[in-house]
This record gives sequence, structure tokens and C-alpha cells, in this order.
Amino acid sequence: MDALTIGGIVRKERKAQGLRQEELAAATGVGVRFIVDLESGKPTLQLGKALQVLATLGCEISIATPSGNL
Repeated sequence: MDALTIGGIVRKERKAQGLRQEELAAATGVGVRFIVDLESGKPTLQLGKALQVLATLGCEISIATPSGNL
């Protein structure tokens, strides 16, 4: 998983839900520029804000460690 993949997921889900970037930004409490950068795969975005956007869209994040422990 990389920033481009996550951005693509955000874009696809936003469009599937019929939201414009401006609407998603307002619902999440971030700026439109952040949504544009996130969907473009900018690798230096703030993790907390990216997680907020994903949660607003109803997406869940799962992390598997090499040892299988969380």
C-alpha cells in the first residue's frame, strides 16, 4: 500500500458516494487542497487528517505486523 493507492481509493469511494471534493472536505473538516493532494497520492500529508477522510468515507484501515501481533 502506498500514497497513490490510498489516494485512488479515496477518489473512487468519494465518487461512488456522489460527493464533490468540496463536500468531502467540509464533512471531514479539512481543506479542499488537502483532498486534492490526498487523491493525487502526495506522500507527505498528515496521517491524522488522512485517517479522518477515510473514516468520513466509511473506510477502515487494517495493519498486519510481521509477527502477526498488534
